[in-house]
This record gives sequence, structure tokens and C-alpha cells, in this order.
Amino acid sequence: MEKPVRHRIRTAAAAGVVVALGCAGLAALPATANAAADGLTVQYRTGAAGATADQAEPWLKVTNSGAAAVQLSDVKLRYYFKADSASTDYRFACSWAVKGCGNITGTFGTLAKPTATADRYLEIGFTSGAGSLAAGADTGDMQLRFHRADWQPLKQSDDYSFGATQAAYGNWTKITAQTGGSIVWGTAPEGNDPTDPPTDPPTDPPADGATLFDDFNYTGHNDPKIAANGWTVRANSGGPGVPGATWAPDNITFSTVNGNSLMNLETSTAGTGASTEQSELLTKSMKFKDGTYAARVKFADAPKSGPDGDHLVQTFFALNDLKAPMADDYSEYDFEYLPNGGWGEPANILYTTSWETYRPDPWEAVNQHTESRTSFAGWHDVVFTIDASSIKYYIDGQLFGTHDAKYLPERPMGIYFNQWLIDLAGQTGTEARAYDQQVDYVLHVKDQVLTPAQVKTKVDAYRAAGTAFEDTVPAAATAKSAAAAPADAAR
Repeated sequence: MEKPVRHRIRTAAAAGVVVALGCAGLAALPATANAAADGLTVQYRTGAAGATADQAEPWLKVTNSGAAAVQLSDVKLRYYFKADSASTDYRFACSWAVKGCGNITGTFGTLAKPTATADRYLEIGFTSGAGSLAAGADTGDMQLRFHRADWQPLKQSDDYSFGATQAAYGNWTKITAQTGGSIVWGTAPEGNDPTDPPTDPPTDPPADGATLFDDFNYTGHNDPKIAANGWTVRANSGGPGVPGATWAPDNITFSTVNGNSLMNLETSTAGTGASTEQSELLTKSMKFKDGTYAARVKFADAPKSGPDGDHLVQTFFALNDLKAPMADDYSEYDFEYLPNGGWGEPANILYTTSWETYRPDPWEAVNQHTESRTSFAGWHDVVFTIDASSIKYYIDGQLFGTHDAKYLPERPMGIYFNQWLIDLAGQTGTEARAYDQQVDYVLHVKDQVLTPAQVKTKVDAYRAAGTAFEDTVPAAATAKSAAAAPADAAR
């Protein structure tokens, strides 16, 4: 029996000890410098001073030079460099940080107007776990690094932000910082205009976009409205998960809390494959492609009963079927939370992953992911958007990761929620235990990119009107049942 794809993905990722991040197609920051008095100062030193090195090591400190506290989750830093070739991919990692590597993210972008010393940038962001900077305070050391995906030597001598003589921390205006979409420190490479997409589109999206909305107002897993509304409660065998586990329809239940309907997915085990029951809800057809995908999901770090420690995966994602190994029309976009680690990770981690394709055996994958090593227990608004230029992932209204156009979908997909066990190595006991993942709603708006705030407005409008379900998304021209997707069995 082949190992589940997810297990093999993360094992490979852990073996590389790096985060696989591709080149996100964002534009550059404003090409203007601002005084430190505007709020932030960036200090830089290099941990790899050679003109050529196996990896670049931009070590950074950010100081709040303003008069008021600054939320680090609002701060973005950019280190600009010249790619060694147009096709070169790069990988980011954090070696050590006072604020915790799990609270620091890194994504790569492409400049709109390349120069002789810059056509790419590494954007550093912070999760909410990084907290705030009081006036006069600094982040302390952030020992960051990046390297070529093929680990070939990396040329630094022609990189805009590189400072060969920066052996100690000093103010460095060739690295930019921004808050709220406005640059507050540094100078971007010449000729690049202000960049980051605004918090909201300049105009509201059309009101008549085809939409799927479900408030999950059902009586049970066998409620006939579930099938009538286009969902399948999984009962067929196969991956992902523990060999011998079953997908139990009655592990999906519905309840009303304070007048609000919720779906619950339970996974239970007593330490053997035969005793393991997992849960999955998926759309019956693959008809979802570009646009906005959103859900409100409650992740859990601890079981509702029994001992803790299992390598659990709690999810919200879209995918289609893999027609053949390395088929170029495969697509998948994931939120995956591992409350107890797994796939080589020792503790909490949240992944967002965008897929181009893969081959199960021998293993080969083309994907890009962003991760955060911190607890996400509790309710979270999760959103991903797909348009002609990129895939963006948001958590609780904050941009979590931007993935490159290389990973855009070629075919429509199904929408899934599931909860399952990677293995039984995290908790080896035979005492029964059970875990819950809850879902408040799901929303898809076809061919429209909504901000998280616009998602909330749309959901609130459905609820104010008493609409528990709507599906106006047309069937795809060659729609196929998502329940039968080979990729699901491979997961």
C-alpha cells in the first residue's frame, strides 16, 4: 500500500529542514525613503559575507522609533536581490529569532520593474504571536536565511540589499519596511512604484457573482438536504490517514449554539488502525476554480476525551483529481493544522499549500507552502483567493501567504473539510480518545476576489436574510464527482 501523499510530502519537507516557498508575483514597494521618525528603523548584518555563498543570511532587527506601539503583524520587510536565473526558485528559513521563528514568515516576490541589482525580493512578515513593539523597543535578533532550491552556489555580489561589509548591525536603507501598505523605512530599487494591494479593492465586487454559501443547518449526517445541497459525507475507504482506518459518516454531526448552526467532524482512535474513525465532507462535483474560498473553522489542540498527543490533521481545502503522475492540470489549495505536530514537526504547525502536481512513486512534488509554528486553537476565519496572478491565504483578516501564479488551477475542483490521523506514533497508548474540528460556514464566490472584510459582510447578509444555503455556481462543462477523485484516495 502506498503511503499517503501528505505523509510523504511532510517527510520530504522535514528532511530538507527548510520551508518550500516559491516566487510570489507581487509588485515592489515604493521607491521612496522615509525618515526613522515615521515609526520604524531596520538594522541589518550579514551572516554570509562572501560574494558567493551556499545561502544568503540577512540578519535583521526592527526598532520602533515612533511614539506609539506597533503591531508586528502589520509590518512587512523586503530584502531585494538579483535572481541567478529567471527559472531559479528559492527557499526561506529562520535559524533563530528572539520573537520565535514560528512567528516569522517569508515569501518571495518578483519586481514589476527589474533593475541591474534586483528582480526579486524576500518579504518578511509576522504572525499575531509576535505581539507588538512598544515605542523604543526592538525585535531582537532575527537570524534569517534563504538559498536556491537546488542548493547551487548563490551569487550575492549583485544583490541590491546585500552588504558585504555589514559584519555588525547597523541601519540599512536598502531594506524596506512598511505598515498599513505604506513605506516607513528604506528605499526600494529604482523605478518600482508603490505596491502592495490595498486592504480593499477600489470598488465593491459585483453583487451578482455566482456563489455557494452553506451555514450547515442540518439535522444529522443522514439529513437528505445534505445530498440535495451537493455534499457527500464520506464513507468509502482509502487515504489519507492510518492504514485500516474507516471514514465514519456518523462522526459528522450538527448542532445549534446560541442560535448558530455548526458542523462537527470527529476523529477517534484507541491506538490501532481498526479502531480509528476519521471524517470528511466534500462537494459531489468539481465546479470551483477562480475566486474566493472562505470558512470559519474551530481548530482544537486537545482531545475532547482521552489522552492527547496524536498526529492529527484538521483541514479546509480544494482539489481535483490527479489524472496521471506529474499531470500538469492537477490543482490543490490547503489549510492544514497539525495541533500535535507530525510529518517531522514536533509541535503545533499550520500549513497553507498550493500544488502544481506530484508523483506518488517515486515521490516528486511541485508545490509551495507557508507555515506558522504556533497554536491556532479556537475559531479562525480562513480565506484563500485565486485570480490570474496569484493565490493568497488569509487568517483572521491578515495575509498569511502569497503563492506564485505557477500554481494557478487549470481545472475546476471540489471543496473539502476533513480530520484524520497521519499515524499512531504521536500517542502510542490504547486508551480511547476523540478529537473535534468544528465548521461554522463555507463560502465560495466564483471569479471574484473578496477581502476578508467583504467575506464577513457577505456572510452577515446571508444570515440577516435567514438564508442557510445558496448555490448558484454553475456546473463545470466536464464536471466530475469529487467523491471519486483519485487524488483524494492518494492523500
